[in-house]
Amino acid sequence: MSDLPRKAVTRTAKLATLPLGFAGRATWGLGKRIGGKSAEIVARELQQRTADQLFKVLGELKGGAMKFGQALSVFESALPEEIAGPYRAALTKLQEAAPPMPTRTVHAVLAERLGEEWRELFLEFEDKPSAAASIGQVHRAVWHDGREVAVKVQYPGAGEALLSDLTQLSRFAKLLGPLIPGVDIKPLINELRERVSEELDYGLEAEAQRAHAEEFADDPDVVVPDVVHQGDQVLVTEWIDGTPLAEVISDGTPEERDRAGQLLARFLFSGPARTGLLHADPHPGNFRLLPGSDEEDGPSGELRLGVLDFGTVDRLPGGLPDTIGEALRLALEGDAQAVYGLLRDEGFVKDSIDLDPDAVLDYLLPIIEPAVVEEFTFTRAWMRAQAARIADPRSPANQLGKQLNLPPSYLLIHRVTLSTIGVLCQLSATVRLREELEAWLPGFLPEPGKEEEAPSPPVGAEPALDRSDMGA
Repeated sequence: MSDLPRKAVTRTAKLATLPLGFAGRATWGLGKRIGGKSAEIVARELQQRTADQLFKVLGELKGGAMKFGQALSVFESALPEEIAGPYRAALTKLQEAAPPMPTRTVHAVLAERLGEEWRELFLEFEDKPSAAASIGQVHRAVWHDGREVAVKVQYPGAGEALLSDLTQLSRFAKLLGPLIPGVDIKPLINELRERVSEELDYGLEAEAQRAHAEEFADDPDVVVPDVVHQGDQVLVTEWIDGTPLAEVISDGTPEERDRAGQLLARFLFSGPARTGLLHADPHPGNFRLLPGSDEEDGPSGELRLGVLDFGTVDRLPGGLPDTIGEALRLALEGDAQAVYGLLRDEGFVKDSIDLDPDAVLDYLLPIIEPAVVEEFTFTRAWMRAQAARIADPRSPANQLGKQLNLPPSYLLIHRVTLSTIGVLCQLSATVRLREELEAWLPGFLPEPGKEEEAPSPPVGAEPALDRSDMGA
């Protein structure tokens, strides 16, 4: 596959093989069960075959199909290990690479958007892309002033492909549901579709990246490359080296994993507070682990986090909503009534529904466990336990979760937070999450001047922290 398949009929035909394949595998599974295999074994074999076909098709198509695959890939921690293991490489590949555009197509886009003399803007330009993703690919180059740069070129027809793919995927979202337990697929696809126009607008992306680059210019922990030039379908930014986070996940040392995890959590919560923007595409392909820097003596100090791709952001002028921090603090204090009142006020519980406040708190406590302790080790086992608890139709958590509502203003925040937690679990990182919440999350600490006792572990915290219960 050498170019982005642009014709809707071609893309639809490829995506249509997914539900046909699902139906065929269901028939195969029924035969296996009749033949004597247990339902659990057959279900896992079906899940494995589904994952194989899904990520093969999504990777070939790029566009919205691959965008969905990237969003889904951060949740692989929720899959059983025997399924996640063989497909982790396929998922990671979606985060880092896709079949490239032909060189002639790249040159044509550059000539159209930068002018026929576009080569004069560069001292060097590598025709082979260094990375290819859902709507564009990146070429390494040297700008005319000597700076090493990344040149992001949008695929012709990317907008049409994005909308076509996501519309088609939404039609059989229910069939994809069992692939990642505990994740509601249809809202994820709908939210991606609503962000299409922003994703395609390199002007908005440049604006968001400049804001981050300016704010983090002297930051010792986070590196954001500045924007060098922006055109309609071309974006030129400073180049940064470093180890892709996918490599840290697969081969990193415990120290590298922990440092990457700490900085991911710091960036998640500090970004909105410092820039009024939430980086909303937290898959491993968008992060690098860089050496520490010392301008006089060269690389030194602690590792830093490089952040790429600001095509999707949530605009939060006041930072993350105070309600999130306040509700989290009250939940940690065990104040079920106060938490329930806040959730009702914000629309998480609709006026037409009455829930037991204690049951709501019991639902939340395992999820917020990482904020209870001074440091927490995120693991795939913990993620799987949370996903299984919410996905099991027999569990109280599943029944209660169906009655909760996610207000539109919180949808992207929820996805970004959940995705970041998925990456932390892939890293198996030990993170001082509470430290970041206290530093950056509005409402998490009591307002100055208010006399409150220090929060104590809530009722039920001890069982939640027993890793043996969760297989961690």
